[in-house]
Amino acid sequence: MPRCFSVIRLLDKLFSTVFTHSGLRHAATDLGDGTVMHCWVPTRPLPSKPNLVLLHGFGANTKWQWSKTICKLVPHFNVYVPDLVFFGRSTTTRPDRTDAFQAECVMRVLEANNVKKVSAAVGLSYGGYVAYSMAAMYGVEVVERVVICCCGVVVEEKDMREGVFVVGEVDLAAEVLTPQTPEKMMEMLGYVAYKKPRCVPTCLLNDFIDVFCREYVDERRELLRAILKDRKISELPKIKQPTLILWGDEDKVFPIELAHRLKRHLGDITQLTIIKKAGHLVNAERSDEFNKHLKAFLISRPPAKSVGNSPLPVDGKVETNGAFVVSSEIKTTVEESTETNTTLEVSTETKTTVQVSSETKTTVEVSTER
Repeated sequence: MPRCFSVIRLLDKLFSTVFTHSGLRHAATDLGDGTVMHCWVPTRPLPSKPNLVLLHGFGANTKWQWSKTICKLVPHFNVYVPDLVFFGRSTTTRPDRTDAFQAECVMRVLEANNVKKVSAAVGLSYGGYVAYSMAAMYGVEVVERVVICCCGVVVEEKDMREGVFVVGEVDLAAEVLTPQTPEKMMEMLGYVAYKKPRCVPTCLLNDFIDVFCREYVDERRELLRAILKDRKISELPKIKQPTLILWGDEDKVFPIELAHRLKRHLGDITQLTIIKKAGHLVNAERSDEFNKHLKAFLISRPPAKSVGNSPLPVDGKVETNGAFVVSSEIKTTVEESTETNTTLEVSTETKTTVQVSSETKTTVEVSTER
């Protein structure tokens, strides 16, 4: 029974205000096949800006998951933020539950808004599966870049049996990620958060469940089952787009091994950035650092190949300490000396000198001469 006052509904309205103040409006699109998609779209899209699509995961709706990021991106992009099918008010009568179907629906919504190409598809958790499918299905001509955040794209069905996950059965995982009781809600928080909240009022847990977890329970559990069904890395297409992999080092939903596995699967086109002291909710728990890495990748020019294992910086100073940081934009011819302080001369349309120190923590300084 709905409560007289809902803190969660009030917060939801505040997040709507964040989106409207960022220049977005809510729009519904009937795809004509029993599918209706809801999406936040630019009030006044500018032809001078590239297009960007943000894809959410399980849990609260897209506003809650992207509220700390949206204002950082709208100055640079026409941002589109859909509710995936069976989340928010998006729904379908079709039986398809695959991430490929979700990708098709997102693409059709973009096309309905006269978007033929996106600079990047960014996916959180479940949204990462959809972003990857968009990249594989439509190619680099339509999706130029990909960002995968804490998403087990390279998971295999056998991983559930072999103990890769804390929860060993897909049906149990589905129950946790679609909680129907305060106890299950706290169990879910224990998995997704870096530090599990010690005490959350039961009334607030029930409020959240009533607002976000009562509808489409069976359908969402079917979405989870469809991800793992017969999934094998050997059958996963290798996308060609430059890809950023962002991960919390303490993720208990998709362990960090899956981030390294994805990087090995995709090879040199990927940049892996691991954010310390963060769990599955890395975008919320470490929002400043998350937004910094995301924005740097999205706004930089297309990445060039790295030299050996050393990344080439975009410009200015780049520091790496244990994280995998791939830079961008330099088309290279390299001459390397054998001195301890190594100089890399990189020829492009401008002449760029890169100095790399030999310390464990690497500092890269770039000076550019015309």
